[in-house]
Amino acid sequence: MQVLEQVMQVVRDVARQEVMPRFLRVGKTRKDDGSLFTEADMACQQALGEKLPAVLPHPVLGEEMTREEQDALWLGNPDGLWVVDPIDGTTNFVNGLPYFAISVALMVRGVSELGVIYNPVSDEMFYARRGQGAWLNQQRLPLKTTRNSMGDAIAAVEVKYLRSGKLAARMSSVAPFGSQRSMGSSTLDWCFLAAGRYDLYLHGGQRLWDYAAGAVILEEAGGRLASLNTDDYWSDTVWKRSVIAAIDPELYGHWHRWVRANQ
Repeated sequence: MQVLEQVMQVVRDVARQEVMPRFLRVGKTRKDDGSLFTEADMACQQALGEKLPAVLPHPVLGEEMTREEQDALWLGNPDGLWVVDPIDGTTNFVNGLPYFAISVALMVRGVSELGVIYNPVSDEMFYARRGQGAWLNQQRLPLKTTRNSMGDAIAAVEVKYLRSGKLAARMSSVAPFGSQRSMGSSTLDWCFLAAGRYDLYLHGGQRLWDYAAGAVILEEAGGRLASLNTDDYWSDTVWKRSVIAAIDPELYGHWHRWVRANQ
């Protein structure tokens, strides 16, 4: 766990030095894909790029790189690669909504072995190492010991990324869960699912840095996951991967069947 503790300290330090001093104090620009970008994103990514290889000597792939740089790093480093999202939830960050996070994963041969996700506003540090469980500030995940029925379940769903018009329409009209949330940070959605704050999760297409840390945190919390294309989640498309997930295995079975039947 020493490596995990060092990564958590790096993330906490970078949040304190580079992110929070810029909260509500930086301007925004838009990237070619329409997503927001700030000075804080770049400062955070640069700091992580300098500090993480000192923990383990692997290169760092960040969201704020060109696609060519990302492709080269992914293809050239199967035996170890840091994957970071410097600020996931930039729209929330620039508008003062306290739901954003720094995300770091260590991936080996296409699978995440370690994940750390930190919300510096709430001081909630979610973390996991494969085979050693998942935690929130030293408390084992999931936090809840009771489970909701499907009719009471809370689902995190990002409808706009669903490719199937049928599935999006069914989600709005006859979805089997109790209520729906979409709060603007995929990495924290994974964590809230792992904690049991959400019961179900559906997203039509996440980038590598959106799922790299969160997926291993969910798995180590006992959750189940697949994509819309395959039940072997880690074998699906790297750069845009969908997810069907639940923290409770029984609810997962019901949710998985419903989503697949309504695609």
